[in-house]
Amino acid sequence: MQNTTMGRFGPGGDSQYFAHVRIAGKWRGVGGEMAMQWQKRWWLGCLGLVGLYKLPVALAAMQGQASAWEFANLGWLIWLLYFVPVARPSGAGTDSADSEQRRQPPARQSPANDRQLLLDALRGFALFGILVVNITAFASPYYGLGIPDPGAQTPLGQGVAFLVSFLFETKFYLLFSFLFGYSFTIQMRSAERDGKAFAPRILRRLLGLWVIGLLHAVVLFHGDILTTYAVIGVVLLLLRNQDDKRLGMLAVGLIAVTAALWAAAALAPEVTMRGHEAGASASAQAALAAYRGTPMTVIVQHLHELTKIWVVIGLMQGPTALAMFLAGLIAGRHALFAHVQAHRALFRRLFVVGAIVGLPGAAAYAYTSVNLTGTVWEILGLALSLFTAPFLTAAYGGGMMLVFQSRRGQALAGLLAPAGRMALSNYLLQSLTCAVIFYAYGFRMIGEVPPIAGLGLAVAIFAGQLVLSRWWMARFAYGPLEWLLRAFTLLRFSPMR
Repeated sequence: MQNTTMGRFGPGGDSQYFAHVRIAGKWRGVGGEMAMQWQKRWWLGCLGLVGLYKLPVALAAMQGQASAWEFANLGWLIWLLYFVPVARPSGAGTDSADSEQRRQPPARQSPANDRQLLLDALRGFALFGILVVNITAFASPYYGLGIPDPGAQTPLGQGVAFLVSFLFETKFYLLFSFLFGYSFTIQMRSAERDGKAFAPRILRRLLGLWVIGLLHAVVLFHGDILTTYAVIGVVLLLLRNQDDKRLGMLAVGLIAVTAALWAAAALAPEVTMRGHEAGASASAQAALAAYRGTPMTVIVQHLHELTKIWVVIGLMQGPTALAMFLAGLIAGRHALFAHVQAHRALFRRLFVVGAIVGLPGAAAYAYTSVNLTGTVWEILGLALSLFTAPFLTAAYGGGMMLVFQSRRGQALAGLLAPAGRMALSNYLLQSLTCAVIFYAYGFRMIGEVPPIAGLGLAVAIFAGQLVLSRWWMARFAYGPLEWLLRAFTLLRFSPMR
């Protein structure tokens, strides 16, 4: 995720966010006043923690020392504040999330149906795409530096690189983000069934996810996606009561503004790539030495990488992932995957329109990434991909839903679903396996595996995960990390069988 799932411009990791909530309206009765004060304590404490991510940039901006990138990063977040919901009472002593959930269209209520086969299968499909991109970053110290990898300049190597850029990069983390937003509605329904307040429960879940992601980023892979999800998950929590129209407008705006910012950056007069190659080559050699050194040098290198990704994450992965969170939230409200047959026409339109718009943008991105590396054209290709990748992601999702309806597709869904049910465990297992293969934790093969072999390794690793997941889920109710995260979320241990 380079975050490698987002493309070639800096590894993903924890991003900096702040938000603000407007408390408005009249709260009546003692119960309502107590609910408002309780909500203020939760929201203000939560937002205060998130605000720490933006404090250094905000201080620099007030002193006139922030860069244009940092001003732009703050700008889209300030624009986001317009969409933050106004808290409204739903009755004395009740949580507004519960009342909002009742206002939504009827959805699945059976606990047995919350974990749907097709949703899990689609999540398993997304896991494979993420692995294909991530293993490219594990295998090459040049990934994301804006210069070609000298060991991958054969026709076969460039062909594989084009394929990965064309079909995988900037698409599958969006699909995973959509599914995160969809699952958010399942968490809301679960809290409602249990008669529990949703906000504290989901905040514990996001905190647990952030801690797991931080450990993952420092020890195994600096391209972690979980910390980013945890932070912008708080923004999703603030926006959960907005109507579908407003959420859709925000999602479209996030994608359009993000793509426009990158296009403007490429065309800015001060942007130049001169002198970049020598510095990038030195960085690649330093990374190669660190990853082949000792486990401690690997961790130190990860910490170094994590200090360089804030602006890129804030201006690319954060807003686009949030846009897909919002799209998933809308889909989850209408239980899209619970009524697949009723939505076949929608899935067909998503596939056709998404492919028509998304494939040309993906081709342009792949061409500029492989053949025009280190030029302004590469940034323009990225900007185009940021705009069109959501369409191709929609085509993937709609297409897979159609495939899953056939007899062979049902068998494929049954194969993928166990991996999707324990997606968190499998995601970290992928990183652990790659870290052992490529880093000083094991075989130190970074820089020695050509692209075609890396792609073959991704297929082999995922095939092993399918077998392992099927075996595990036949014996246990949850994946190991899913079980731990659930225990922290609910403040109680659930039976594993």
